[in-house]
Amino acid sequence: MSQDPERDDVTASATASASASAPASASAHYSGSSLSVRWVQGFPSQNVHFVNDQTICYPSGNFVIFINLETKKKTVLQCINGIVGVMATNVPSEVVAFSDRRFKPVIYIYSFPSLTRKNKLKGDILLDYTLLCFSYCGTYLASYSSLPEFELALWNWEASAILCKKSNPGMDVSQMSFNPMNWHQMCLSSSSAMSVWTIERSNQEHHFRIRSVKLPLEDATFLNEPDMLFPTTLPKDLIYGPVLPLSAIAGLVGEEAETFRPKDDIYPLLHPTMHCWTPSSDLYVGCEEGHLLMINTETLKVTVLQKAEEFPLPDGAPLINPLTLVYQKDGILASGIGSVYIYTFGAEMPLDKLLDACDGKVQAVSFITPGTKYFLTLTSSGEVSTVSLEDCNCTSRIFLKTQATALACSPSSPTAAVGTVDGYVYFLNILDVESPQMIHQAFLSQSPVKIVTYDQRGIFLLVGTEEGNIFVIDARPSKSFQIFGFTETGKDILQISTVSVMESDVVEVLVLYPLPDMGRSRLEYFTLPVMLPEVVPENFSDERGRLKDDLTHKYLYEVEHTLSSAVLGFTGSKIFGFCSQVPYICSYVMPVKEHTGVLVLKPHQKVQSKQYGSGTIYLSSHGLWLMTIAKCGILCIRDMFSMETFVRCRSHSHQGRGIQNMKMSLDGQHILVNGKDDNTLVCLKWKRLGANIASEIFEHSRPLVLHLSQTVESESVYLALSRESTNEQQEETTESQKHLNSDSSEEEAVIDHKMIPWIQQKMEEAIKKEVRIFSPRRKEIKRGIKELAQVIAMMMEENEKVDIIAKLDEQEFCLDADELERLHDECEEEVAKIRKDVEMHNLAQSYLTELIKEECWNSMAVKGRALKCFHIPYVVDNFPMKERTEEELQELSKVMQQKKTEIECLKLRKEIVEVQATTTIAKKHHEEEEEEEEDEERTIKTTSLPNYLLGSLSTDFGADTSLLTSQLDLHSREEKINQIILLKDIIYNIKRNFNSEFDAAYKQKEIEIARVKEKNVRIAEIISDLELEETVWQPVFEDSEKPERALVVEDDEISFKKYIAPWQRAKIKEVVSTYEMERLQQARISDERQRGLMDMMGGVLEVKKEDILRMVIPQPPFMAKADALWSEDERKQFKEYEKKVKELNEERDKYRKSLEAELKKLQNSIQESTQNFDDHLKRLFERRVKAEMVINQEELKINNIIFSLLLDEELSSREQFLNNYLLKKQEEKTKTAEAIQKAREDLDVFKEHHDMLVAEDKILDRSFKKEFSDILGHQVDVLYKLFKRRPRVHKQKTQADVTSLVPYGERPGSAKLNKENLAQLMKSMDELDNINNMPEGLDPSVWEHFCSTRRAKVENEYKVKQKAACLLEMTTFLRKRMEEDDVVHHEIEKVFHELIRLQDEKVRFQVNLTVQILLKQGQVELENFQLMLEYSDAILINKNIIEDLNSVIRTQGQKKVASMMESKEVHKGIYQIEWEHKKMEMEMEDLNQRAWDIEMLFFSRDRQKYLNEPNYENVIAIQIGIMEQTISVIDKTHKKNVENCKKLLKKLGKYSNQKDVANYTLSCNLREELVAVSERQDICNEIGSKLTCEKIARERYDNQLKQQKLLNISKQQAEQISILQAEVERLRMKTFPALIPM
Repeated sequence: MSQDPERDDVTASATASASASAPASASAHYSGSSLSVRWVQGFPSQNVHFVNDQTICYPSGNFVIFINLETKKKTVLQCINGIVGVMATNVPSEVVAFSDRRFKPVIYIYSFPSLTRKNKLKGDILLDYTLLCFSYCGTYLASYSSLPEFELALWNWEASAILCKKSNPGMDVSQMSFNPMNWHQMCLSSSSAMSVWTIERSNQEHHFRIRSVKLPLEDATFLNEPDMLFPTTLPKDLIYGPVLPLSAIAGLVGEEAETFRPKDDIYPLLHPTMHCWTPSSDLYVGCEEGHLLMINTETLKVTVLQKAEEFPLPDGAPLINPLTLVYQKDGILASGIGSVYIYTFGAEMPLDKLLDACDGKVQAVSFITPGTKYFLTLTSSGEVSTVSLEDCNCTSRIFLKTQATALACSPSSPTAAVGTVDGYVYFLNILDVESPQMIHQAFLSQSPVKIVTYDQRGIFLLVGTEEGNIFVIDARPSKSFQIFGFTETGKDILQISTVSVMESDVVEVLVLYPLPDMGRSRLEYFTLPVMLPEVVPENFSDERGRLKDDLTHKYLYEVEHTLSSAVLGFTGSKIFGFCSQVPYICSYVMPVKEHTGVLVLKPHQKVQSKQYGSGTIYLSSHGLWLMTIAKCGILCIRDMFSMETFVRCRSHSHQGRGIQNMKMSLDGQHILVNGKDDNTLVCLKWKRLGANIASEIFEHSRPLVLHLSQTVESESVYLALSRESTNEQQEETTESQKHLNSDSSEEEAVIDHKMIPWIQQKMEEAIKKEVRIFSPRRKEIKRGIKELAQVIAMMMEENEKVDIIAKLDEQEFCLDADELERLHDECEEEVAKIRKDVEMHNLAQSYLTELIKEECWNSMAVKGRALKCFHIPYVVDNFPMKERTEEELQELSKVMQQKKTEIECLKLRKEIVEVQATTTIAKKHHEEEEEEEEDEERTIKTTSLPNYLLGSLSTDFGADTSLLTSQLDLHSREEKINQIILLKDIIYNIKRNFNSEFDAAYKQKEIEIARVKEKNVRIAEIISDLELEETVWQPVFEDSEKPERALVVEDDEISFKKYIAPWQRAKIKEVVSTYEMERLQQARISDERQRGLMDMMGGVLEVKKEDILRMVIPQPPFMAKADALWSEDERKQFKEYEKKVKELNEERDKYRKSLEAELKKLQNSIQESTQNFDDHLKRLFERRVKAEMVINQEELKINNIIFSLLLDEELSSREQFLNNYLLKKQEEKTKTAEAIQKAREDLDVFKEHHDMLVAEDKILDRSFKKEFSDILGHQVDVLYKLFKRRPRVHKQKTQADVTSLVPYGERPGSAKLNKENLAQLMKSMDELDNINNMPEGLDPSVWEHFCSTRRAKVENEYKVKQKAACLLEMTTFLRKRMEEDDVVHHEIEKVFHELIRLQDEKVRFQVNLTVQILLKQGQVELENFQLMLEYSDAILINKNIIEDLNSVIRTQGQKKVASMMESKEVHKGIYQIEWEHKKMEMEMEDLNQRAWDIEMLFFSRDRQKYLNEPNYENVIAIQIGIMEQTISVIDKTHKKNVENCKKLLKKLGKYSNQKDVANYTLSCNLREELVAVSERQDICNEIGSKLTCEKIARERYDNQLKQQKLLNISKQQAEQISILQAEVERLRMKTFPALIPM
């Protein structure tokens, strides 16, 4: 955008000034200097357009470029307000329209070739126009904008007025075009949709009508989608209620319901890419999938002309997909990505390149020394082009096949250097500009090359990489581009500036890079001696290729703010910098004294740049100018000393991110400016340049060019010789490759060696050299380390053998304590990291555990658990239950209170009815009272519904069903919701009751297990006493019976050792030591007591009965001797011993038997108790199954009720949507009615004007003779004939001949064509008005008056014709509006019908209930399972009522049968006698008739045919078939006539309504018409009575002629009627002959 908001004009022509005047503060030395555009090189990013038959144009950046196809001459039109947006052209008018890209953009209309602005269109668009399109005739321009308006507007570009506009949100259009044969039609297409727009006009009113095209699927097939709003093919479900559309099921009630489609029903459609119109107003559409479609714009029918698989393609050939196809007179203009070709039919070379684009985005440009003829361009894809500076034609091109970043041409030789992303620098030989050649490549590093620059004398080539290395290379090709070395700087180098003047023996270099952490910029300054190429490499660089600091004299500087660019001045040691964050340009002075470290520079001079965005600063070749570019797209040239701008030029725009780089030629006459994103290259030249300035440039450039020319000549000779040698080598290598087959592995090794970067090669060479020098020293150090390791190993072995006190830790043998500490720290960090990860994982798992526990365990009022039997595999589960919330309890209490209230009300009503009934019944007999009491008892019994009507067995579980509503009475939504709440309460009570039984059984099992455990203690003692090998059966609870065990982790379940922190270990150790001391003290005390008890009482306080089995009587000591040695006392003692032993054994046997009996009793009791529990649990299991069945029954009832509620909601959603849709259509109906009313009013007004013109035309015709009454009568007749004469002009072609018209010509009825026709008519009238056509003897003044009168009459007739055409157009417009109104009315009626049908369905659904009935298993058995599912007319009645009615009917039927049997016999005889009588009468009549037939027998042709024809019945059948066919045809014709009559009646009704409205209008305007009649009567009276009399006489004569004619016609019709009557009578007599009795 322009800096001046008032300035929004656009400059046009190639030589138009692109600069502003120098500011008032600039030096007078530069006054009057300005730049102009020499040429612009851009590449088409949009479509290419024709302006006329010889010129094409396309937008590029800030310019519109025009190219003459014959001369290839270019003309540019610049937009000052920024980048050119979209563009369109109109060939007949030779105008071009384009928009700018600013806030609230404007459309400019320019004429060609004058390039003058004709108009400027300002609309309401905020952001941008996306499409522009001219109509092929007329002054119509269509514009389309995307976000945020999505608006299509139709302009009259001559009047700068919007005729009509329409917004279509969400519609993103990619192509827009007018129908060349009919400007009323437009086509808008995007990648997903197409629409045909019709422009309807009524006088000055314009109206858009949109129609969308239904595209095929991706495979070019058509999908017949049903009507989703009013579906007619939905299936009817007889069980589950009405089937509704998917939008109603989804609950949509707004506009989204009209286009709702489920995800599975959405199929991918074709994606249009381009379209074009045909002469028959059809559309050809090309699709992304390769299909070709044809669309009929009248019916919108899509026809697939050719599918993608039908295209015959050669093997491996891709489909050609041009971006632009433009038809012209001699051929087709095809445009690809940037390139433009013209194809001429029948030519020897049909394809002519008009504009050759670069392959990619232009990255850099550079002049070929001296910069007066050619320059080079570099694209991002690695394409280097040689371009002529004179006409911007591409001379040659070379492809490097890699991504390039930088380009620089050498001043001292015809070579150029190209930097790439891979770290290569390619050197090109441009000695022959028509065939450049790559002569050398240098792989510097793996870091991408960012900057490539030569010094002013072409001695050195400086290459900067992203890593911050700057390589210094010899710029001469004769030295094979020797690499001197590199120096290290900071990363992200922004700019490298050099100063190399002829008087100096050094080259000064300045490098700029940022310090983002500090918010500053750093400058590195160093020098390179000119004699550096002659120095030995070891003297100026080290072994790794790094330049020595004492040779370069490097100094570091910093500035306090960030710079985006900096250059070094030629004199005064000045540095000029462009600030990136503030709009200033500063100059800094480097100190003369040497310094070390970093020196902070202060701004010496500070000037406001008046450019926004980060920019770049350059220095001219003679060092007196500063050139700055920025993101704003403005180039400023400043004086180096005052830094004031004397030239300012806008060549690019900020929308295209401004200027990327610029170059000035050595003589300063040409400037190349390259855009960043707009892909436009602009060449600027001096429009005005002072003589002093030109002389300064010349004085500086002349000695430099002379100096460089010598070097260039010598290097050119070398390049020429090397080029010849390389050509010969290439020929030899091509011949040798045919016969030579070398080893591939060796070649790969060579390639790998070449792929190593230069800096890495230097590093490897330095390492190898260091290894070679220090290898003996390394061996000695390794040997010493090995000996030291052996000594330490021996010391560690000795350490293992010493005592613990004298033993050292292993860490003390580590020589490198720091390394050991580092490893220890690393281990600790790793352990801490792993521990932290584990803790976080455990924390996440704990959180998940808590969530699951809270959801599935803590929130359950009754935990889910199981109960198993002891001996049988039965498992009973309880019902897990959550506690009911307060809301649920309140809702339940509310419903129960409501139900109780309803029951009480019902009881009161019954009591009132019963009281009234008893008062009337008291007067009747006592028996009737008893019968009524019985009936009441019966009704009371029937009021309590049985289980089969309840639909469940919930009463068996004690559920209270008294509050439930009968299934036959659930109609309202509130009743259904209350029923669901009560059913849920019943389910809850059933579960609660069962859970109480389950809990009782669970407690019983706990008691049984406790009892078994108690008994098992005794059983274990008995088994141990009896020394039996039996196991004790101990029942326990399993995990399913105690699920809370899963929430507790026992220590024995963990296989890993628990981690204990050091502080916890110390605390545990302290506690354990205290506990051990206490335990030892307790052990000592208990040990003393136990020892005393053993000594005194044998270890027990009393002898138990259980010890008998273990009791042993000790043998006397004499039993060790032989029996013979025993004494008498000993023998007595032995007998006592045996007696005691026998008694002890008897006691043992008794006790063992008692223990065995007790054991069996205990086991039997355990078995019996557990078996009883199993039986109880078995019954509980059956109870559980039944409870689950009842719960399922209740849940089934709930699901049925929920389904009915859901269906009710769907019906309500559908009804609400239909009501909303009806409101929408009614609003449309109101709009269409208003449009009809407005169109009718406009039509009436226009018709009145048309009638007035017709009346005026007739008055001119009638008043002709009166105006010329003063001349002779024969002259008046001659003049009247001449008055009626019209010139012969070329008639307009009718619409039927529109197909033969030129597609780009004017359409009939256009404003331009009407003006041309009127001008042609007036020109022809000039020939008729010639004096030579004047009759003889006529006065010239009369002839002139006659010519003016005739010209006025011709003009009036032409106006009448134009008005008549416009009147027809307005009538058509009104008819279309009425058709639209009829369509909307039909849709409203359709919605009304759908609403009525939906309401019927809703009522039927509310009445037709789903009832759940219980049936006993096996009660109903069917042989064939064929159930009737249609119960539309069925009624559910109680069985008792049917049985009572059947008994009464049976009794009465028996009585009736008996009476009928009695009367049957009586009537039987009567009927028989009557029948015989009738039989005899009929026989008599038959005999009389037969006698009469015999008398009157007449043999007609039919009878003869019957007698003669053998197959008479077949003939009659054929005739009957023919008659039936005739009757069917007549019926069809009759029905068709009836329909036509109905249509005619409808039309006549509408016509009568229109006539009524017209009559009403006429009656309202009657007074005005009376006034007009009176005025005209006065005029007629003034003209004279003669004309009136003649008119009356003529009218009478015409009436007499009409009467005579009608009389003749009536006579002829009377004669015809008489003839027709006679013919009818004859045919009637022939068809129905009279039978005369003989």
